[in-house]
Amino acid sequence: MILELVAVGLVVSAFLAVYLDGAVYSVASLASTIILVAILYSLNNATLVGVFQLAIGVGTLAVLFLSGEMLSEKSSEKSSEKNPLKNTFLAIAAALLLSIPSIFLSVGIIPTHVSSSVSFPEALWNLRAIDVVLQGLVIMTVALGIAIVLYDKKEEKD
Repeated sequence: MILELVAVGLVVSAFLAVYLDGAVYSVASLASTIILVAILYSLNNATLVGVFQLAIGVGTLAVLFLSGEMLSEKSSEKSSEKNPLKNTFLAIAAALLLSIPSIFLSVGIIPTHVSSSVSFPEALWNLRAIDVVLQGLVIMTVALGIAIVLYDKKEEKD
């Protein structure tokens, strides 16, 4: 049952990431998609893959948020839609309809008694050290970029 709920949440959040107009809302939906994929990996006894998915997802989301804020045009007009909440609920209903196959055609967790001989610190630093360091560099760069964007917005208001 948990896998089915995660699968439904995955389909709905991925659908909303594509459907929603605002960059912030799309990035938030994409964040939930990445978190649900990491949970799905963890439920299938691939915890290390789930952790790496989260680590890579954080950098990806930061880059997308920063580029979405910097490159999107800000319109001063209000949205021309009469009822955007109704349209969002229709989109969620369509996503739920698309997720019906994941509910009825799901495959259960196959119990395995195979243990990995690789510990988490060893996998993190000996096997993926360059990825982890570069991911940290990307996150620091994006944090600096966000700080610059917020500083520029503050200057514009003053």
